This record gives sequence, C-alpha cells and structure tokens, in this order.
Amino acid sequence: MIVKIAYRSVNAVVKTINFLSEVLTTLICGIATSTLSVSNALAENGPLFSVSEIAVPAVDGAREPSLATMADGRALLTWTEPLGQDFAVKVAISDGTEWGAAQTVVAGNDLFVNWADFPSAIALSDGTLVAHWLQINGEAYYQYDTKIALSKDYGRTWSEPFILHDDRSQREHGFVTLLPTDVDAFTAIWLDGRYYDAYGPQEVAENAMQLRARRITSGGDVSEETLLDMRTCTCCQTSAVVANNNDILAVYRDRSIDEIRDISIVRSGPVGWSTPKTVSFDGWQIEGCPVNGPAIDAADGQVVVAWFTAAHDIPKVKVAFSSDDGHTFGTAFEISGSAPSGRVDALQQPDGTSLVTWVEQTPKGETLQICLVDPKAGCKHPQVLAANPRGRTVGFPRMARVGQGAVVAWAEPSSRPPTHPEGGTTVRTVLVQLKGLN
Repeated sequence: MIVKIAYRSVNAVVKTINFLSEVLTTLICGIATSTLSVSNALAENGPLFSVSEIAVPAVDGAREPSLATMADGRALLTWTEPLGQDFAVKVAISDGTEWGAAQTVVAGNDLFVNWADFPSAIALSDGTLVAHWLQINGEAYYQYDTKIALSKDYGRTWSEPFILHDDRSQREHGFVTLLPTDVDAFTAIWLDGRYYDAYGPQEVAENAMQLRARRITSGGDVSEETLLDMRTCTCCQTSAVVANNNDILAVYRDRSIDEIRDISIVRSGPVGWSTPKTVSFDGWQIEGCPVNGPAIDAADGQVVVAWFTAAHDIPKVKVAFSSDDGHTFGTAFEISGSAPSGRVDALQQPDGTSLVTWVEQTPKGETLQICLVDPKAGCKHPQVLAANPRGRTVGFPRMARVGQGAVVAWAEPSSRPPTHPEGGTTVRTVLVQLKGLN
C-alpha cells in the first residue's frame, strides 16, 4: 500500500511520504579502519564499536540530517529545522568532538520539507561550501526545484541561489547527490521529472523520471546537463563517489518497462558517461517506488555498493564489492536480519572491509544496525546503534568519515508530538569507532 500525506502549515508546506510500511523504514552508517580478524576478537568481549554522543546545535523539531566529509577531514552536517511558521536549512562543522555554531543556508515559507528528499552540503578542496535544498514551484504534490548556493566563509554567508536544472516546469526535481570532483568543482546528480507523466499510454518508456548530471565550479561556471538514464525509479535516493582512478561512479534504483527496479551504476571517465549497468540482478518487480536508494563508497581501488531489495517478497539488505574501481562486482550477498527495512549507507575501508548500516524492524519498533562487512566473511557482528518505538522513524540516517571513526546522524523522537505541524523529531549525532583503535 502506498500512502501519500501532505499538510500545509500556515506559511510552509511540509510533505511526507510513507511507502510500504511493513517493508521499509530507515538506516544509517558509521566507519572503522581495521581488519576483520581484529573485529572478531573484539566482538567476543562485547560490542565491536564505541559510541560517543556529539550534541547538535539544533532546535526541537529538527529533522532530515545529512553528512559529508570535508577536505580537511572535518564533518559537515546539514539539517532542516522550524523557524516560527517557516523552515530553515542549517549547517555546522565538527572535528568529531563537538559541533561548531549552526549557520543558516536559507529560510522561508516555500521550502519543500520531506522525510526522503532533503537538503545536503559538501565542501570543496578550495574551501567552498556547496549546499542544495528544495523549493516549491507549484501547488500540486511534488512540484519543486533544486536550488544551489555557495559559501566562501564556512557557511556564514551564501551566494545568490540558482536552480540546478535547466527545466523550469512545475514538476519534481530532487534526490540530489553533490560530489566534489575537483579542487574547485563538483558534480551534481539528480532525479528529474520534466517528462514524468508527460506522454500518452503508448509511450510509457519515456513516461518516467530521469537521471541527470552536470558539473559546476566554485566560480559559478555551469556545464551542459547530461542525461544518464531516461527511465529511473521515481523517488529513491542517488549516491556517488570518486573512484581511485578519478572516475565518477553513481548508483541509483533503475526502472525497466516491466517494472523491475534493481540497482544500476553509471561511470564518468575520460570519454564521458557510460551507459547504465546493473550491479546485481535481483529481479525486484514492484509497481510503486519503494523510497529506498542505494549507497556507494570507494577507497584505494575497492568499491562497495549496499542496497535494499524485496524481490520475491523477501526483504534483504545486500552488498557487492569491487576490487577494480567499480568496473566489475563480485556476487552480491545478504547481510541483514529477518526484518530489514533498508535505507542503507556504506563506508569502504582501505583494507577491503566496509562499514554498512541499515534498519531492522522489531515488534517494538525499529533498530538501527551497524556492521563491519568483509567481502568473504560477510557481516558477523551487527551492533544496534539506536532503537525507536513503533510509529517513529530514524528517517534516512547518514554518516561521514572523521579520523579513525565516523560521525553518524539520524532523527529521533523529540518532545513534540508526532502530529505537531513542525514535526516530532530531533537530530542526533554520534562518533562511532572500532574499539581498540580509539
């Protein structure tokens, strides 16, 4: 069952989707830099990871966190919080011990605030911060543009925003990945709805969301758009990484004419973007969007992709590893328990292991799981990072590398009731480290 809920708060529109409630929920990720043999020895004596709280400089009602690692090794956090009857997008920077002062990127009564499609920010090597958010451009559901702004002073002031995409139609443009690709440039990858529901019933192949990309410099130079895939899943997050050979690897949930929605990968190299390639054929046939995108990460030629599937009505979190910069992947395998709901994240380690997070459903609610996954041994010692009561969600947790650990961010229940027009959540962050290395 697919349920769409939208409500209008005096001056601000907040839209929330709940899809496949028994199959999907949430996830998150952390990091470590050790071998699996060390982790096995540690796990025998208790939890594998140490977890340290980092207080977030956000107000009650904060939601939808996103994280990125800066070029200097610090973490950059983005979130949305209520501001009177409006909303504001905020950023803060941390060295892994505490967050600096919150800085406002944008505030207004026309922000599109959504649990699955939300703002993010990255840092370029030249010190420029880049942020994106969603701005309503129509009266119907899911009519919004993606706006971009840049900061040269670590978020204290921001440039005049501009629209990421050329299309100006009142349709959906979102699920953005921002990826630093040069000292002074980044690549943006997004789902574009300019042709969604624009064709007749005999032209269904083109009647879908598209995957598009473009390169933008910190000086404001914008390249032409590139169409990467003309038919993708409607509302699953995208993910991208720069491989060791400097190719860009982007993963997303694809959509065939027969409604097979497996994970595909495209790469950008010296000759441009490749054609899409399936990471692993699951054969998940589903006529609605599961709101559950993949995650990709890379380190020293090693690449990991993690994703959720419910092919044949069996929910699983799966991973696949590559040892050749993502040109080929080994056989995918399952790492989850009996009731996963996906929303994964992953961090590839130089030793070949990967830290993966996902959410499992329990009779009492949901648990946020983290595990150090080995390409051969799989996930042996999953650890619970957080637990939320039934009816509450951690959203789409995110992570970023910091030193020998990772900052992990997710949403938790706050003092506000869940029916409050400004939400009943707060943002929580922790530093996760492998015991024995911190």
